[in-house]
Amino acid sequence: MANLADWLVKMTTTNSELLGLAFMAFFIITLSSTARYYFKFFIFIILSVISAVGPVPLMLLRPRDYRNALLPAYLCTKFGKMLGASFEVRGRENVNRQNGGVVLMNHQSALDLVVLAYLWPIIGRATVVAKREVLYMFPFGLASWLWGTLFIDRKNKNTAKSTINKESKAINEKQAKILFFPEGTRGNGDNLLPFKKGSFHVAIEAQGYIQPVVISKYHFLNSKAKLFNRGKNIIKILPEISCAGMTKEDMPFLMDRVQKLMQTEYEALTDESLAINNISKSL
Repeated sequence: MANLADWLVKMTTTNSELLGLAFMAFFIITLSSTARYYFKFFIFIILSVISAVGPVPLMLLRPRDYRNALLPAYLCTKFGKMLGASFEVRGRENVNRQNGGVVLMNHQSALDLVVLAYLWPIIGRATVVAKREVLYMFPFGLASWLWGTLFIDRKNKNTAKSTINKESKAINEKQAKILFFPEGTRGNGDNLLPFKKGSFHVAIEAQGYIQPVVISKYHFLNSKAKLFNRGKNIIKILPEISCAGMTKEDMPFLMDRVQKLMQTEYEALTDESLAINNISKSL
């Protein structure tokens, strides 16, 4: 009986300590925006890995197939909503699954993974370009490879260009779409960063289409201020731009045209997002 009593005391003490730690963590997260910012990103990473890796056994049945990402994409959109990042998709009617091409999106944060999750089932046969280092991020890299991610070595421009050129053949042969972040890096200011040439080179080489996709500014997220609140965002799919008949000499004009188009739409969506989320523009 004495041993049982001692065990019950220990269990009660342990449970009390765990409850105390949980309460303290909840209290800190509730009061501290910085703690909440890191906690939410930690949860986002964990849930993203779970949604990507969980279906791997099913993916093995059809490796390198874009459909392998449909279930992870569905789960990712649900996790995004749970964390407060919800999106409205507009312009679905502008997607033509019979056309191969290049899809260009503005890049703001790691949360753009949720944007990709919304777009994947809409775009159809698609692949995304990622730096080679992602491939070695086991087990996420394996899942990415199984759904057809195109990995490039950014440090070796010749190799990267050759790899993308090979994949560009799929634009015509399989009516596939390759998703790019033309800015090349994250930007969350009022202006899009200068576009890089890679995606435009692929579109002209394939004589395919460019489909601009613009995502409103993430007002709910601020890495400098360490804020990760709840927010409603807009994803707008713009009409396709044909690259038929274009050559490399047309690239500067094409890049300028697409960037101005996306910048104008970005500003409009950002203002609308401010109104939707009841945020003052001065903030």
